[in-house]
Amino acid sequence: MRISNLMLPSLKEIPAEAVIASHQLMLRAGLIRKMTSGIYSYLPLGLRALRKVEGIIREEMDRAGAQEFMLPLLLPREIWEETGRWAIMGDLMMKVHDRAGKDSVLAPTAEEGFTAIVRDELKSWRQLPFTVYQIGKKFRDEIRPRFGVMRGREFIMKDAYSFDRDQKDLDASYEAMRTAYYRIFRRLGLDVTGVAADSGAMGGSGSEEFMVPSTVGENEIVVCRACNRAANVETARCREDAPAGSPQASVPLEKVSTPSVRSIDELCAFFSCDAGCFLKSLVYRYEQDGKKAFAMAVIRGDLDINEVKLANALGVPEVALADEADVRAVTGAPVGFAGPVGLSGVQIIADHTVRACADGITGANERDMHYKGVNHGRDWAAGEWADLRTVREGDACEHCGQPLAVFRGIEVGHIFKLGDKYTRSMGVTYLDENGQNMTPIMGCYGIGVDRSLASVIEQNHDDDGIKWPASVAPFDVVIVPINWAHPETQAAALRLADELEGLGLAVLLDDRDARAGFKFKDADLFGFPLRVTIGEKTLATGEVEWKRRQDGEGGRLALGEAAAGLAAMQRELLAACQA
Repeated sequence: MRISNLMLPSLKEIPAEAVIASHQLMLRAGLIRKMTSGIYSYLPLGLRALRKVEGIIREEMDRAGAQEFMLPLLLPREIWEETGRWAIMGDLMMKVHDRAGKDSVLAPTAEEGFTAIVRDELKSWRQLPFTVYQIGKKFRDEIRPRFGVMRGREFIMKDAYSFDRDQKDLDASYEAMRTAYYRIFRRLGLDVTGVAADSGAMGGSGSEEFMVPSTVGENEIVVCRACNRAANVETARCREDAPAGSPQASVPLEKVSTPSVRSIDELCAFFSCDAGCFLKSLVYRYEQDGKKAFAMAVIRGDLDINEVKLANALGVPEVALADEADVRAVTGAPVGFAGPVGLSGVQIIADHTVRACADGITGANERDMHYKGVNHGRDWAAGEWADLRTVREGDACEHCGQPLAVFRGIEVGHIFKLGDKYTRSMGVTYLDENGQNMTPIMGCYGIGVDRSLASVIEQNHDDDGIKWPASVAPFDVVIVPINWAHPETQAAALRLADELEGLGLAVLLDDRDARAGFKFKDADLFGFPLRVTIGEKTLATGEVEWKRRQDGEGGRLALGEAAAGLAAMQRELLAACQA
């Protein structure tokens, strides 16, 4: 293809709206254009790369035995009410009210859609197990869409679901998908880390995220280099610290006036002690059986509450800090003076580290008042103990005791063991060998297609532009004639393009009447794996120049052997993506 025939609106300046490399380069290289907040159009160059990503995913899903479907984007309210997620997902869902008065949703995910199909078609145990998948658009009304296609309101997702008879079959389906995921990301040229994760609103047990290490990632990953374990910070655990202070009470409970002293830092200064001496007591609200409820979470003052762990301990999808009015209603005091001593009518859930806190300090549920000399058992009692702490850099690994590291990552894939959460709520059954009605169990396996494409760019770029892995590149080779108007140069470029295309390579010919430096800058920006330069000087010696974008290596090839040589280089680059 000639550049003159391709809509390729490149930009020389970095767009003000773009703050991360992938977003900047996808706009500058003419891959995407913004339609509205969180919604982007793919232009020809971007679509070619996107189709490469989809193709790799499709090949590996088919290789793993999954069957491809195409579900509607518009799904009826009724199936979402069966699982309770019409209410749970709330404003995140983009809902539609049609002229007949019926409510539907633009699919944010596909558990309900696939389960509804299987409910009608599954009859016998002989049909199980099987895995279904689709690659298509999803819609979520994100409050803060950002980073281009990395977090949009419209996005492309591969979602797959296994339907299995029992846990043994589910384990096998899950492992098959896990293996396929590592193949997919390896072929995309992505360095991923698999981490233990929380299932969140999806439900179920057994969950692993596939993270691309990146400073712009929205997820924090905790890893132990010593024993090669990793987990999302939402689920990461660590070895408990040595007890803070004596585990035995040594002083009586005493109420102390603390006018306008609320934060941990202010309390440390007031009481001349460190943060580990405090019982941080926070009031959270959540929904239970459709009603607003409250709980007090208590943790050592130098630690932070992990709200995902708290929600899991309470058995609810999510929790949020109570506002000022609710804190006053629950504790009788403003924010900053809450504590478990004397508190009634509210569940108290405490982190395990609080067990070792003796003679601690906490709010007295009264304005400008705190208690010191606080001890569990004597002065207050936890209704439940749980791991509530957010793991930090340097905490000890719970398995080997070595220091943990924390890094940021982009989630490109997530797999779950869902169990019967959806099949039971939607009434899916089959007849077993004995003619008994049984409920199948499910696994869920998702990949963010746009996000994977953007992550490839995040991991493969430099100051000049994109450095596409050969497996994802929109074109394999760009041919840059120094002077397109020179007849011999033009003829050689056209002949080489035909020869390369005959060998199966995708070729972009830069036939613009522009300066060589301008063309070279664009070639680096677009980032195709191989660049061939044809000029009058090299033609005089019967040669062309080549350069590899990934590492900058280059050289010369005889014009008559250039096509075969470049094709061999391309095969090597593709093989590197399979290694």
